[in-house]
Amino acid sequence: MKPDENPAPAIARSVDLAQHAEEWGYKRFWLAEHHSIDGLACSATAVLIGHIAGKTNSIRVGSGGIMLPNHAPLVVAEQFGTLEALYPGRIDLGLGRAPGGDFHTMRALRRSLQQSGDDFPELLEELRTYLGPVRAGQAVKATPGQNSNVPITLLGSSLFSAQLAARLGLPFAFAAHFAPEYLYAAADLYHREFKASAALEKPYMMVGVQIIAAETDGEAQRLFTTPQQRFLRLIRSQPVELLPPVDSMDMLWTDFERAAVMSKLGAAIVGSNATVKEGIERLVERTGASEIIVATDTFTHEARLESYKRVAEVARTVESAPVSAGL
Repeated sequence: MKPDENPAPAIARSVDLAQHAEEWGYKRFWLAEHHSIDGLACSATAVLIGHIAGKTNSIRVGSGGIMLPNHAPLVVAEQFGTLEALYPGRIDLGLGRAPGGDFHTMRALRRSLQQSGDDFPELLEELRTYLGPVRAGQAVKATPGQNSNVPITLLGSSLFSAQLAARLGLPFAFAAHFAPEYLYAAADLYHREFKASAALEKPYMMVGVQIIAAETDGEAQRLFTTPQQRFLRLIRSQPVELLPPVDSMDMLWTDFERAAVMSKLGAAIVGSNATVKEGIERLVERTGASEIIVATDTFTHEARLESYKRVAEVARTVESAPVSAGL
């Protein structure tokens, strides 16, 4: 969202982006869950997924992700079972264990300080029970949801979910678009410890990464100052609405702030088509990624569309790495 903007135009832009992403050959379109953050309009993730799935025809639409400790697994199963019934074969359920907001928001969502996210494996097992075949003696069933087998992907920005996804034989998506520090360690751990399952025969890793593509490296770097300003405001505990790009960030941040922001954006791929292609190829080679989730923050919708279109063009020349749009 932009400053002083209500959510409706931002949601409309997301619909338009999803429609273009479908046209350009993106594999899926994922929406995040964030709460009580000025500038983000994605708190009701399942509602947005249904809205965008209804405005598109074939692209997979899903969550990147639902923060499972915020919700009763039964409710998540019912919501995504309903979405799967409405849009068969097009719904993805990405799951994370972070609160998607600050401490006070977590308290408001979870109602208890004991709900720390440490019980994520138990919540996940309960959710999978509601989405899979009915088990002997199962007293509670998700309707819709039961036997829908909505595909689950575990999301993470540390080693915890990488290890859990490997042990359970599930797809894994790493959030390098805001937490690249453990990317390579998580990728290595996931591939090394992966065990085949009924859901997945071999590892399937996705990497979410900030990508901005433009005609020249210089123009892309200028557009990149918008997400740089967003993360600067985030570490200052300020609203994170999108701000116009600037010619230089030098007068806007201190050396300490610059280091903090760039530690969050260290995996970003920014530049011309050639530069972006080189960056994607290097990322796939170093992580073994099967899919790249593209996150693009630009101030104008037109610049965002152009960037996603360019990334789609580049992706067609990169083997074994389909792209998905992430918001």
